[in-house]
Amino acid sequence: MTTKSSIMAAINAKIGDTKYSIWRIGLTHDLVERKAYWRDTENENVKYWSDWTADSLSNAQDIESHFINKGMKGGTGGDLSARRTTYVYVF
Repeated sequence: MTTKSSIMAAINAKIGDTKYSIWRIGLTHDLVERKAYWRDTENENVKYWSDWTADSLSNAQDIESHFINKGMKGGTGGDLSARRTTYVYVF
């Protein structure tokens, strides 16, 4: 598991000087299913996919909200449970 601050730092390092608006952020309990969804159903390019294991659902939601407020694509919500491992992903 990774802390909120270290995930945020890693995302900032990944996007560098690019615009937030070209990136998508999301949360999932199933990385394989979610990546396949974006690639196969939504025809998105997931070549630059990265993901991190959040230390809590609450922290994952805070991270997602922070970057959406900065201009990343994504939406808060979804069917997530605090009892399962939550991953933050960016592509």
